Amino acid sequence: MAQLALRPSVNAALVMQEFAKGPLGEQDPGALVDEISDGIRKMHDGDMSVAEAMLLAQAQALQSMFMNLARRAARQDRPEHMEALLRMALKSQNQCRMTLETLATVKNPPIVIARQANINNGGQQQVNNGTAAAGDAATTAKAVKPRTCTRAAKNQTRQIELLEVSHEQRLDAGTTGAAGGADPHLAALEAGHRAAHRGRQGRGRP
Repeated sequence: MAQLALRPSVNAALVMQEFAKGPLGEQDPGALVDEISDGIRKMHDGDMSVAEAMLLAQAQALQSMFMNLARRAARQDRPEHMEALLRMALKSQNQCRMTLETLATVKNPPIVIARQANINNGGQQQVNNGTAAAGDAATTAKAVKPRTCTRAAKNQTRQIELLEVSHEQRLDAGTTGAAGGADPHLAALEAGHRAAHRGRQGRGRP
């Protein structure tokens, strides 16, 4: 009894028996279980025809509900009644659209792309091989992006250190530098050779 209570085909048959009493009359639970089990076996064998037929039938039923509710809303005189019917009609239309999208996915499954991610954490390299759908490419890019930014920051810090260090000593902004290699005869001006009155040169300039 516990196994029967947990079988999906039995559960579906009991629900169908309750909802199909009116239009189809009393249903035999055993016959319903046999039909549902046959559809389950087909799906296990890779035959999706039962699922495709069910989705298409549901989409057509939802379309008929949308048409009925929309026509009833058009005949209403009071705005609140029209709004309520139109809201239910649009819900039916949206459910129909979603059902058709599911049917399209069943008929044309998404393409699976093989990917390999090389991750280096603290000197330990990790290689992840697997498959991912096309939508996972954005997730992979987000996962790799922080590592790229960290490497760029390290390179920038290294360049700053190379600019600051010369012959194992840091540059002193207040020290007079040696003559450049372009003209070795030129030397830095001594303090006494500089202009005595700088205020006269370029008067009025900040």
